[in-house]
Amino acid sequence: MDYFRRWLGGQPPVRTQEYERVADGDAPLLQNPEVGGRDGQDDLDEHEDEVPFSWAEYAIFALLGMAMLWAWNMFLAAAVYFQTRFSESPWIAERFQSAILAVSTITNLTVLLVLQNLQLNASYPFRINLALIINTVIFSMLAASTVILVNAAPALYLAFLLTMVALSAYATGLIQNGAFAFAASFGRPEYMQALMAGQGVAGILPPIAQIVSVLSVPDGAAEGTPREGGGTSAFIYFLTAVAISLAALLAFIPLARRHVSIMEGRLADRMSSSMASIEVAEHAARKVTSMRRLFAKLPWLSTALVNCFAVTMFFPVFTAKIFSLRDPQDPSTPALLRPAAFVPLAFFVWNLGDLSGRVSTALPFSLGHRPFLLFLISVARAAMVPLYLLCNIGGRGAAVESDLFYLFVVQFLFGLTNGWLGSSCMMAASSWVEEGEREAAGGFMGFCLVLGLTLGSLLSFTAAGA
Repeated sequence: MDYFRRWLGGQPPVRTQEYERVADGDAPLLQNPEVGGRDGQDDLDEHEDEVPFSWAEYAIFALLGMAMLWAWNMFLAAAVYFQTRFSESPWIAERFQSAILAVSTITNLTVLLVLQNLQLNASYPFRINLALIINTVIFSMLAASTVILVNAAPALYLAFLLTMVALSAYATGLIQNGAFAFAASFGRPEYMQALMAGQGVAGILPPIAQIVSVLSVPDGAAEGTPREGGGTSAFIYFLTAVAISLAALLAFIPLARRHVSIMEGRLADRMSSSMASIEVAEHAARKVTSMRRLFAKLPWLSTALVNCFAVTMFFPVFTAKIFSLRDPQDPSTPALLRPAAFVPLAFFVWNLGDLSGRVSTALPFSLGHRPFLLFLISVARAAMVPLYLLCNIGGRGAAVESDLFYLFVVQFLFGLTNGWLGSSCMMAASSWVEEGEREAAGGFMGFCLVLGLTLGSLLSFTAAGA
């Protein structure tokens, strides 16, 4: 059982060195959430060594953010291919997307919950590396399945697919917990913002690929994807995921070494003669903090993050049903405004807004010191959801007869607020906890993000009949 917990928790198989955990009073509190002030922060900065900002490290964190969500976006991008694989079983064809969503979100949330309670011996670089290796193997197998399992029965392929989804969700949980905690340990909000920006980049590329594939074939050819053509497209998608995972794995090596050197500088004075390595000293300085304690320190930021992504999960339901106001049967209608291209175009615009919002948090303006205000914004943002009802849902007509209104007022702004609000909450969390709690706070906020996605996925079914 201990071995299983270590494997599930992304911990190295052996931990033999014993040490004592630093008492709660040994690290100064950066801010008091109950007061909302920053008294003493300037004095603290004079004594605490700040990690210098590096654009190279920023780029690596952005690549890790891309790898974090690339797997999920590959499953979304390959939906048409999966549809052809299940064409012989209408029952499976209608339900496989819901099955993928359920298996992914439940597995991801469960893994994050377990990881958040395995802090003391956690090796966050190990979790990141393990996640990237798992994703490399998974998507290599999926790429091979486009050739080897072409004639597999729908039920057999569904079992294989859901197994891959579950393993990918496990890997996603590892890298979410590991990367957010690892970035928080540097004490630079810019690196947390880089992770969020990388996630945004991972969101815009698959829709672009879909649009290009639709526009590159003759009119009407995109309505049905032949098994062979779909297999080739899916093969490329899956190999792309393999390439991204391998690139992130190689790029992470110097970042992990950099982290070791930073910890050596910070912990050299704290190491006792009984501590055999800098890793042991790092674990000794790390505070094991319960989720209840973290929530007590981050009540508004964590709740705002859950609200943000719960509300966001309504957008895929509407986006898949809203079409251009131009008649798709009219020969004069551009191919880009026909459903096969217009739907991925709308996804692209939303993700472009999301990426813009994440990148904008790098500007000096920030509300990280006003967590309650961020919470109020997350609640008010729910008022944007009814704007979708003003658009051309299912081709039934729109109250506001403008595709530009839908794309740039509804989609772009909804994505922009998601990226800005989500990144603002993630970046601010580390400044509201003690230094030894930063890693735990990063993992906790990652858990809140996935909790919001899970709740939103379930709540979005209320809009399924719109």
